[in-house]
Amino acid sequence: MRQKLVTFFRPLLRGLHFQRREMGKDETSALLPKRNRVDIFCPSNAQSLSPNSTREGETGSPRKQAIPWHVRKPSYRSLNSLSSCVKYLNFFWNMVFFMAGLFILAIGIWGLFHKESLASERITYLGSDPMLFFVLAGLVASTMSLLGCMGALFENTRLLKLLNGGIIIFVIMEVLGAIILFSLRHQIKASLRDSLMVAVLRYQDDADLQFIMNEIQSGLQCCGVESYQDWMTNLYFNCSSPGVQACGVPSSCCLDPLENGTILNSQCGFGTLGLEEVVAQSIIYLGGCVPQLSRWLDNHAGAISSYFVFLIVTEVGSLLLASKLLADIAFARTLY
Repeated sequence: MRQKLVTFFRPLLRGLHFQRREMGKDETSALLPKRNRVDIFCPSNAQSLSPNSTREGETGSPRKQAIPWHVRKPSYRSLNSLSSCVKYLNFFWNMVFFMAGLFILAIGIWGLFHKESLASERITYLGSDPMLFFVLAGLVASTMSLLGCMGALFENTRLLKLLNGGIIIFVIMEVLGAIILFSLRHQIKASLRDSLMVAVLRYQDDADLQFIMNEIQSGLQCCGVESYQDWMTNLYFNCSSPGVQACGVPSSCCLDPLENGTILNSQCGFGTLGLEEVVAQSIIYLGGCVPQLSRWLDNHAGAISSYFVFLIVTEVGSLLLASKLLADIAFARTLY
């Protein structure tokens, strides 16, 4: 019986003896950090599987790994489909006005160089140059529209708020300007008459006034301020003048300045101030520009009002689109 028990427990005793011998080897070995089997083949996975592991020689906070840029989470939740439509509608809406502003700016710059206002360095006359209005209007429109494009494309709230502030300022200025023009229309008419009379007197002395007067007379089909006889006040067109322009008017007063040709006849109005009105009316316009302008404004009051309302509606539409996009961006950031 004793021999049978020894034979039965002999494998168990050998196993215990082997385990004690291995433990003794571990206790006598150098105290070095041991790696798991996973750490040998894939160190990065081992670090991720053991979040409480620390670097060698460090005692404290767990090891932190830098997250690559392409797997980082955005700072806020992305916009939904409706908000994305509003975003790109904002972008294309402002892009249209950005191109229009650049076109107006190009017209103003072309006008300044065409009249050599900049080439001749006549800086003192730039303030009265009508093309300067196109330059400023185009520059402001293109700049504000560019802010709207960049703010919508990159979801930049600062640019969108700056666009909204500019639109609100422009709408207020336009409404106040319209009210002032309507309430002071009689004083403005008198000031316009005085300004045109100055342009008639200094027609040959100022290239800008000459350009403005020619454009007004050819566009409105008029001559002079109140009538064509106003050109008698000009020193060069007066009948007592010894020059070749005596008793004449500018070519912009002529009914047919080209005289059925392709080249402008600058002398088509010479001598017309000494003719009878019946004869002169077949060569030049007899009516003045101020009465003609009053009639034109009365006839086109509805169209001018429509253009003004369209401009206000367009600006308010831009304001509403930008405000909607700002609200969507703020809502997406609160949900993150």
